[in-house]
Amino acid sequence: MADFGGAELDAFRTEVRAWLEANYPPELRDANAKTDPEAIWGGRPFEGSDDPQIVWMRRVAEKGWTAPAWPKEYGGGGLSPQQARVLAEELAAGRYRQPLASFGVWMLGPVLLEYANEEQKREHLPKIINGQIRWCQAYSEPGAGSDLAGLQTKCEDKGDHWLINGSKVWTSYADKADWCFCLVRTDTTKKHEGISFVLIDMKTPGVETRPIPLISGESPFCETFFTDVKVPKGNLVGRVNGGWEIAKRLLQYERQNISAGFGEGGSAGGAAGDLGKIAKQYVGVDENGRIEDGDLRARITANKMNFAALRQTIARSAAESKAGNGPSAATSIIKYAAAEFAKERSELMVETMGHQGLGWSGEGYEPAEILAVRGWLRTKANSIEGGTSEINLNVIAKRVLGLPDPK
Repeated sequence: MADFGGAELDAFRTEVRAWLEANYPPELRDANAKTDPEAIWGGRPFEGSDDPQIVWMRRVAEKGWTAPAWPKEYGGGGLSPQQARVLAEELAAGRYRQPLASFGVWMLGPVLLEYANEEQKREHLPKIINGQIRWCQAYSEPGAGSDLAGLQTKCEDKGDHWLINGSKVWTSYADKADWCFCLVRTDTTKKHEGISFVLIDMKTPGVETRPIPLISGESPFCETFFTDVKVPKGNLVGRVNGGWEIAKRLLQYERQNISAGFGEGGSAGGAAGDLGKIAKQYVGVDENGRIEDGDLRARITANKMNFAALRQTIARSAAESKAGNGPSAATSIIKYAAAEFAKERSELMVETMGHQGLGWSGEGYEPAEILAVRGWLRTKANSIEGGTSEINLNVIAKRVLGLPDPK
């Protein structure tokens, strides 16, 4: 896709702004509009739904703008990096709801474009773009979390199909997903070179999911069990025993996406609101209108500056990714820093609110106060998901800094 100059880009911006204004469902302009919270993820349960969020998703998907930079031949928008950036800017400026949240768009789709055969691309990419199928990621196992290559879920070649037995853990939204992309062991004699990457319909007999309760009171995670699950041979992506390369590539996209959600107003520790404004409310202000506690003011300022620098780094990394061959090992730097900053912000939020930041439920606590303490607990997972901070530091040492393995 050729680059676009200033005049062409201005014309495209005008076109985008007009289209968004004309096609955004009026019901969604009401912040209290009734819509199923799961609708933003799409999937089989919403086939034929007239939920305003689904209507919005379908309209954007028809333009290919749920995956704006993907090739048009698979239903994507075919936009240049500059055009895709303009679209994102206009969606944010107009405060439009996100049309589709999708592990398919963020993680699976990019690796399918890179590794899948043509039949697999034409089968799965349009359904991802249109929000028809909701995907989950089946990587970690009870005995193979940080050491992901130690996974033991067995995949046997039965001639006309694969037979899968084993279990996964921390499978986000597995109980709501239609399909999963899964790492399996196809060779027990080799570690990294014995892993393959397969796609599994969650309705297949033998697939079972069980939600895992979390300390924060929410449970997006599940255990997933595979018992004599038969998978078509055509569902293996890439070559047999070549899944580790795909797995690493997908993790780069996952870390890039997780990091993008750590902005100042993002859900990772910032959902309770702007930290500076909240501190002024609870701690008070001095004669100059600044947060009265000087030490707290300095720590909040440093955290906000770190997030501002992080957002610029994420934007630069995204631009480099689109201009090159996808994300690099540098995503581990961003993911590590983002997790640390998010945890720090949540701790500052609870500290700022004092005893009011320790409320769990009931009278005497505002919704933002309850959100703050639950958010603080949730950020403890930021340094685990998408690769633990320890694993990311190892990646940085080896792949970015080029340091040798310890003797």
